[in-house]
Amino acid sequence: MCNMTFEELSGDHSAERMDSVAKALEEILRSALPQGCITVGVYEAAKSLNVDPDNVVLCLLATDEEDVNDVALQIHFTLIQAFCCENDINILRVNNMRRLAEILGGVKPGGEPMDLHCVLVTNPQSSTWKDPALSKVNGFCRDSRCLDQWVPVINLPER
Repeated sequence: MCNMTFEELSGDHSAERMDSVAKALEEILRSALPQGCITVGVYEAAKSLNVDPDNVVLCLLATDEEDVNDVALQIHFTLIQAFCCENDINILRVNNMRRLAEILGGVKPGGEPMDLHCVLVTNPQSSTWKDPALSKVNGFCRDSRCLDQWVPVINLPER
């Protein structure tokens, strides 16, 4: 069931909604990180999806302009998207990998940069995650699917 009105699809309402969803996404990432509920990297995400897809609450596919022509990455994205759609996992495309790196720390222990092309957010082991920010992002994904936009794009704003 779609919750969006015609007015929300056009003009300022749409821009405001995109901004609020981007802020909610940042809030989700900031709260999930210290709980150990973030999986980073295309290969690591594929392993996690294979082992426990029911525990994944959100999948982010992140790119920058130079990634558009990376055929191997686009194939990985297509496979991950198909798997997520098949398993009812919400997906977002995220622009601005630099901002995503700022939010998530950007480097692994030892100084090696993270592969931020795919980021999974999972439920904490203790319970099912009830978060208003996650509800907002999930609602946005649901409404986007009603408009045949199966993988909506969010631009993380600079800070």
